[in-house]
Amino acid sequence: MSFTSPYALAEASQESGSWYQADFAATGTVKGAKGANRRTPRETVRNFVALTEASEYQKAAQFLNLADLPKAQRAKRGAELARELGLVIDRQLWIDWSSLSARPDAMEEQGPANHPLTGQARRDIGLKMVKLNGQTYEIRLARYKSKDREPVWLFTPQTVENIPILYEAFGPHLFEAYIPASLKEKVGGLRLWEWIALPLLLVVLLGLGWLVNRTMRWLGHKANSPILRQAAEKTRLPLAVVIMAAVAQFFFRMGVSFSGPATNIVHPFLIIVIVSGLGMTVLKIIDAVLNRVTLRVIGEIDDTRSIKERELYTSIYALRRIVVLVMVAVSFIVVLIQLNLFESLGMSLLASAGVVTVLLGIAGQAVLGNIMASLQIALAKPVRIGDSVLFEGNWAYVESIFYTFIRLRTWDERRIIVPVKHFISQPFENWSVKDARIMKTIVLVLDHSADISQLREVFIELAKNDEGVIDHHTLAASVTRHSRAGQELSFYAMSPDPSTAWTTAMRLREGMLAHVRTHHPNWWPYERVYGQEPEAEQAVAALTAPPSQD
Repeated sequence: MSFTSPYALAEASQESGSWYQADFAATGTVKGAKGANRRTPRETVRNFVALTEASEYQKAAQFLNLADLPKAQRAKRGAELARELGLVIDRQLWIDWSSLSARPDAMEEQGPANHPLTGQARRDIGLKMVKLNGQTYEIRLARYKSKDREPVWLFTPQTVENIPILYEAFGPHLFEAYIPASLKEKVGGLRLWEWIALPLLLVVLLGLGWLVNRTMRWLGHKANSPILRQAAEKTRLPLAVVIMAAVAQFFFRMGVSFSGPATNIVHPFLIIVIVSGLGMTVLKIIDAVLNRVTLRVIGEIDDTRSIKERELYTSIYALRRIVVLVMVAVSFIVVLIQLNLFESLGMSLLASAGVVTVLLGIAGQAVLGNIMASLQIALAKPVRIGDSVLFEGNWAYVESIFYTFIRLRTWDERRIIVPVKHFISQPFENWSVKDARIMKTIVLVLDHSADISQLREVFIELAKNDEGVIDHHTLAASVTRHSRAGQELSFYAMSPDPSTAWTTAMRLREGMLAHVRTHHPNWWPYERVYGQEPEAEQAVAALTAPPSQD
């Protein structure tokens, strides 16, 4: 056998190195076949498909390099292999004719300047990578020349060797033997029976998904454990989608083999649905467990909880974000592996890494910035879930920290949604960063005649009897401001947390005002008039002067 394998490339090629050597019996000639040229990869594939669709398998066999077959078997066995490969291509390959070179040397004329294949003649081209049972098989073309004949493009001996394996996996199944010949005619790229089977399959799958959804809901109501009830409720939709996709995948593999267009659309879609559905199911289960742990260990979160409890709650949310990132990355890698995209995308991704980085930086700047800021909060913990903060004039609790935004709950039960990046970039007061205790200030404005010493005693007595005041040794009262309108008196009391401090300050203010109203109404501030005109001053003096002795 004179065929030289690609592994002996350097020794087999002639001066141009743009083809492999093969004998005439292996390459053969096609006589009497219209449009049976094999000069370019595009011609070879197009004419081979046309011949197999026309059931001219003997002529189509001339497009196979049969060098590895005994010469006595090439005629009969070659026609059978051509028929099987034609069906495999029809079922597994959705051929993009524009991607196949129309040049005899298959030179890449366009592409990145630094790509090793740009401007170089090629002597083999891969059409399709298929993974079966952990093994990878390839449908491949190569350029061969025998003696003084023109080089031709043929399916490689390795491809010919793999045809029986590929045919067993992707060829017609037993079910198709019962389909009438009239329904096997192609319409719009698909056979007639496929146009009927695909909608019916969709209806069956939707019914199956509805049944799974209802079953999970029923199981959730019957479960005694709160975790199981919550997990069943959260996972019933993604689990139904996964089961639908898995059943469809099993149906395609075991029952029916669809044409190339349907296979190349439905198969990747099902893999993506299964992987993402499983990821969502696992994530929902983790969410259910984390929620139950949070409610059981911590309960309702606010600044009355200890720092350790609030840090635990924040760490739980950070763990969820990390789990989501890991699952997304793993799902993406699994999809690439299952679809054999690493081989086809590897060089392109490396070549265009700079372009992709720039595009991601521009298009996803806001999202990526918020995600990085969210991870920064999870690691550095400048703010924790349950912390009491003063942000842009709003006193609120940090209720949740998500990937891209923070949800704040104000004292009056409003919700403020703030992008994480904006929250981190703006100054804010964290009243619970080390201790939830807070010193509250009650301010009264009274007349200059008000006695601060007496009011200090009244305030201390009120504060000591109030359950919202702690650390009585910190109680204080002072005149903090003075003006022509009166004096500003500030009273200070320590409370265990901001929410308690707010209500306590209201009670103490009301108590102090009640004391002034009851015992010293003359201490209320009132206006004084200064700088009167001379005539007015004389009139006032005359009215206030003592009576004459005359």
